[in-house]
Amino acid sequence: MPHAVVSRPPEIGARIGLAHGNGGRFMRELIDGLFRRHLANPLLDTTVDAAALPLAAGDGTLMVTTDGFTVEPLEFPGGDIGSLAVHGTVNDLAVAGATPLHLTVACFIEEGLDVDLLDRLIASMATAAEDAGVGVVAGDTKVVRRGEGGGIYFATTGIGVRDPGLRLGIDTVRAGDRLLVSGPVGDHGTAVMLAREQFGLRGDLVSDAASVLPVTRALAPLPGLRFMRDPTRGGLATVAHEIARLSGLAVRLDAAAIPVRDPVAAVCEMLGYDPLYLACEGRVVTVVAPEDAEAALAAVRSAQGGAEAAIIGGLRPGPAEVVLETDLGGERLIEELEDDPLPRIC
Repeated sequence: MPHAVVSRPPEIGARIGLAHGNGGRFMRELIDGLFRRHLANPLLDTTVDAAALPLAAGDGTLMVTTDGFTVEPLEFPGGDIGSLAVHGTVNDLAVAGATPLHLTVACFIEEGLDVDLLDRLIASMATAAEDAGVGVVAGDTKVVRRGEGGGIYFATTGIGVRDPGLRLGIDTVRAGDRLLVSGPVGDHGTAVMLAREQFGLRGDLVSDAASVLPVTRALAPLPGLRFMRDPTRGGLATVAHEIARLSGLAVRLDAAAIPVRDPVAAVCEMLGYDPLYLACEGRVVTVVAPEDAEAALAAVRSAQGGAEAAIIGGLRPGPAEVVLETDLGGERLIEELEDDPLPRIC
């Protein structure tokens, strides 16, 4: 994939050393010359240990989330660990009905990491944050010895505000509600798998990694909106199990209605994976009242990133299980995920 032109200050050097995490001059040059240069905003002060935030929630509810990112490879078709760290944190706030405001980032860098690569990742993080309307207001940098890390890991915290009139939660879900997904499933997991080239396969599939704010904002005005979740690790199947377990209802999925791209289906068939369990990083699974299902579908399809949305099933009284209605008219019980078929996927 093409890389942005790097303009890192020459004093940082070509590769990360342990001295870049020792608290001294090299660490200061790394933070100021790379992190602050890309992530600069009025609230980011790299000379202090805590940021003063003008949090005016009004009648809203302050929301906070924390996440970690270890994806391998660090750059993959459609994204990288820098943009993924922003999108993943923003999306966790978005599906909770919140407007993201601020982020903090802890960066764990392995000794020997190419500084040009680090520069690209932080530049990508900055672009993703700007696009989502959030700023990185605080952070930390640590360097671990060679062989003790996966190149770089990020740990992020996001702060946002939820409208007090928006009532979301599994306790609002009812039998008869409909289930929607905002686009094809399994793209991210498959794109990262292909990028690793460990199976001798190649393809032009790109990750769906993106902010889901346009989708969640389109859904928010609907009175029948019940629940939203982004199907990251464990994919659609894991979110469906969460809904079934916490609501006590049966989730019925229509296999013919679930959007899966042909390359994803082909890779899964060859390697024995199920796209329902593969991670997505730019999708929303929504539970909505039946009378608002078509309106919700239209709203998502009109939003950026939601053109291929579909109604994929619903909830019924019965055992808290997930059942897939197959293309041939049969049924298959979808088991809860137990192993980890694709580690370091996000």
